[in-house]
Amino acid sequence: MSAIKVFILSDAIGETAHNVALAAAAQFSDYKFRYQRFPFVRTDSLLQTVLAQALKEHAAIFHTFVDRRLSQVVNNYCEAHDLPYYDVITPALDTFSQITHVQPSNHPGTVHALNTNYFDRINAIEFAVTYDDGKNPSGFLEADVVLLGVSRTSKTPLSLYLANRNLKVANLPLVPQAQIPDEIWKVDPKKIFGLTNDPDKLNDIRRQRMVQYGLNPDTMYSNTDKIKAELDYADKIFKKIGCLVINVANKSIEETATLITESLNTDGTGEN
Repeated sequence: MSAIKVFILSDAIGETAHNVALAAAAQFSDYKFRYQRFPFVRTDSLLQTVLAQALKEHAAIFHTFVDRRLSQVVNNYCEAHDLPYYDVITPALDTFSQITHVQPSNHPGTVHALNTNYFDRINAIEFAVTYDDGKNPSGFLEADVVLLGVSRTSKTPLSLYLANRNLKVANLPLVPQAQIPDEIWKVDPKKIFGLTNDPDKLNDIRRQRMVQYGLNPDTMYSNTDKIKAELDYADKIFKKIGCLVINVANKSIEETATLITESLNTDGTGEN
């Protein structure tokens, strides 16, 4: 089954529309969705180019334009060409206008102003990239969250997702016979989270990964017995540390992130 294409359009960064689309799509777990974001669309020529591409690719559109004219252009285009769309922001603006009896300021990106919170998020993202995949063990001591797990347990995407919530995350792949960095044993176990998976599910993921690389899917990397040995090794490490273990087999990144932030007793934004 090919993925359903969803275009995210905005005259700002489009994060709100993207989050709404992700939340809605999560209720359709049997389908795959591919998202493409088009931020800072503020001219008619650029908007028409994106709309034409959406029509060509039969994409659904989620958009947040505070510029009412651009928003209407998108809605009219989609209706004329029978493209599915969702105008995320206009109904909310209308509601607040009715409440306040004031017209909106129409300033794109106001909610994402360059405040302290914004820069904290950027720093957290840079931290996640710097300390991804155990590149520098010193990061484990500075991190708000440390993720451990065998290959293909969603460590990197989860790190970046949490970073977008202002949490500094470092992660480490667990490989049998590989030495665990000394820094790991100095981290508060409450900050460490072990990620595991079902052997059959992990086998599927790894086989697909090899196919994507144009390689033979039947290798030791995807061998079921080897996978079970890796998971057993990881489980022993988790027990030795005494950390919370999360099986990601049937969980979305968002669900796993929620379990982590709840365990940290945070509101999901990195703030206690």
